[in-house]
Amino acid sequence: MRISMQLLIAASVLAAAPMMDVIAAAAPAYPTRPIRIITATAGSGSDVVARMIAMRLTPALGQQVIVDNRGGGGVFPSEMVAHSAPDGYTLLYYSSTHWLLPFLREKAPFDPIKDFSPLTMTVALPNVLVVHPSLLINSVKDLLAAAKAKPGELNYASGGAGSPSHLAGELFKALAGVNIVHVPYKGAAPALIAVLSKEAPIMFAIATNVPPHLKAGRLRALAVTSAKPSAKLPGIPTVAESGVPGYVVVSDYAMWAPAGTPALIVARLNKEIVRILKLPEVAEPLANDGIDVVAGTPQELLAEEKADMARMGKVIRDAGIRAN
Repeated sequence: MRISMQLLIAASVLAAAPMMDVIAAAAPAYPTRPIRIITATAGSGSDVVARMIAMRLTPALGQQVIVDNRGGGGVFPSEMVAHSAPDGYTLLYYSSTHWLLPFLREKAPFDPIKDFSPLTMTVALPNVLVVHPSLLINSVKDLLAAAKAKPGELNYASGGAGSPSHLAGELFKALAGVNIVHVPYKGAAPALIAVLSKEAPIMFAIATNVPPHLKAGRLRALAVTSAKPSAKLPGIPTVAESGVPGYVVVSDYAMWAPAGTPALIVARLNKEIVRILKLPEVAEPLANDGIDVVAGTPQELLAEEKADMARMGKVIRDAGIRAN
């Protein structure tokens, strides 16, 4: 007598069901106590998005999710989480600085790949290449021509050695083959003030900081550093399409747990965080600020980390960059 394939599959599922129930019952409940998200200082870009996520994770998980702000330029937050128990109760929320730190410091106290379980990418924030309006530079091509005509005479400001604006400038120099001089400041705000005062008249500024100055005519935008034009800055081309092929720089933000966190916990956190980021009340305000939601799988985050480490690691090594 022949038994159909459908009956065999059904019988196999029924036979496996009790075992699946036993495994589910044996898995520890999660969460049963508050969860901490370790991130950068209060008011930073990391902090703002971490709080948007935390306030919605609390009802979703049935436990308080607390944002714990720490200084240390990314080293201390990452180190804390790397050395925490892999139980899903201590998470890291940080920018791509997290995975570039081993290149920026002589000795980092953690490995961004081996010491973490990736959860998800969250958002991406481009920079905007801006100049003081007194410069006779209206496009990237004008900037390239000026830089090649007077190598070493044009200065660009950044928020400090190893900052996103510094790395954006060094990648531009490497791909365009120009010599513009880096002038570091103690943070993005002082650097932007320097550009506004013409002290260092060029900057790869954070996209969320420039619209008021563009509207008032205090800055001129030449291009955005993302792969695609920004809806928040209509009419402004990308650097890549303006004469520097292959140029793309964005500040990626993501969430991690310590390495060894159980797969069921990783899957649940990924599912909830991705759902939250796609809620209209989260995604729309971010988009209005020029911030793109790029939530995805843990595997996509890991691939992005490795690709960016390979590309920007070379830029950092070649330029001899060391973080402050």
